[in-house]
Amino acid sequence: MTGITETLARYAADLAYADLPPEVPVRAKHLAIDLVGSIVRAGKEADSTPSILGMLQRLGLDAPGTSTVFGLPRRYVAATATLLNGALGHSLDFDDTHADSSLHPSAPVVPAAFAAAELVGASGKDLLAAIVAGYEVCCRLGNALDPTAHYARGFHPTATAGTFGAAAAASKLLGLDAAGIASAFGIAASQAAGSLQFLVNGAWNKRYQVGAAAMNGLIAATLASEGFIGAADAIEGKHGLLVGYTDNPRPKRAVADLGTVYETMKIGMKPYPACRYTHAAVDGLLALKREHGWTPADILGVDIGLHKNGIVLTGAPLEDKRRPKTVVDGQFSMPFAAAVALYQGSFSWDDYALLGNSDIEAIAARVDVRREEQLEGLRHPFGARIAVRTAAGTVERSIPDPSGEPDSFPARPEIEAKFMTLTTPVLGNAASSLFSRLEGIEALRNIREIIA
Repeated sequence: MTGITETLARYAADLAYADLPPEVPVRAKHLAIDLVGSIVRAGKEADSTPSILGMLQRLGLDAPGTSTVFGLPRRYVAATATLLNGALGHSLDFDDTHADSSLHPSAPVVPAAFAAAELVGASGKDLLAAIVAGYEVCCRLGNALDPTAHYARGFHPTATAGTFGAAAAASKLLGLDAAGIASAFGIAASQAAGSLQFLVNGAWNKRYQVGAAAMNGLIAATLASEGFIGAADAIEGKHGLLVGYTDNPRPKRAVADLGTVYETMKIGMKPYPACRYTHAAVDGLLALKREHGWTPADILGVDIGLHKNGIVLTGAPLEDKRRPKTVVDGQFSMPFAAAVALYQGSFSWDDYALLGNSDIEAIAARVDVRREEQLEGLRHPFGARIAVRTAAGTVERSIPDPSGEPDSFPARPEIEAKFMTLTTPVLGNAASSLFSRLEGIEALRNIREIIA
């Protein structure tokens, strides 16, 4: 029986744009556009960006090159550009989510694909096919790791499975055959890393480790293209990914319905810049606020039930989550997200200016977060059950899935609106031109035309 590593490598090598159902590359394009919006805004406003740029300068890793970092006024060598695009794309926590694997596939995959495409002058169609290959590998490995077990071991799946997805996308664009991609996976297995310890103090590790995953995937693919021999059976082997990174491996999920069911079509787009586990509750709270016209003074208490993964990331320890100090704290605070939604009836990137606001903290202090056992065992872990107590009584609501999931994926005007909101403060009138170029990416003979 062919192993998982070989099966996924051959799939990535053989995948052709012409063989994809038409909706699949369109979805990949829109997800890539969405990530570019986050990259542009984070380059200017994310609090961790100056540190990353300073590190690159100090170590001499900011040498001029031919690879693009969206929104920055200069070009870098390919590896550095990939690191920056990946880290910036994940910095706002506004990038897409694959619910089944509980990871963010675009942040590691798309930067590696763009850098490799620029290196070889690939066409837009070739770029999109490579992104799909990266998504499929990344999300399927996330499924096989079992996100609950992977989280319980303290791993961040976007950075671990994401390294393999980045390697798949870059390898395809560099022209590797199945054996070469399998070797790239073997190299990627030594680079896959990502810890949840950032949750303890609102650290910036999460952003950097995803950028590193993108860069490491590109490096793995390039090493393999130069004849470097990677470890065999990197995914299913005795010391492979599914042994070292989870206590509940589900290997069949890595290859189930490969080529007929596209995990790419299961990726959702975020409407709010925070951990996806907060979104269903925010959707429900915003809807209830619109219906009842509550003011902050009306809110006596809020009870929010989440999947246990959501508790790990956004609800515990509760007292700390009620008083986030940093942007990362806020991005992983269910009480903060709920308080902002109830305070003003909206939630966007600019609302992190409300950290430390006494009115927000007063509402957050009334928010309880608990484990909702009815959400356990479901295909999607991102639902929520909410109850809001006011003097007039208690209103309850269950939200099985947050908005932006495949069943409610935003239409093109909504995608453009989010992109323009993020990019216009940085690019001005050029934001509209960039969106148009990205929207027409399939027609490009050479991806370098996007930035030319």
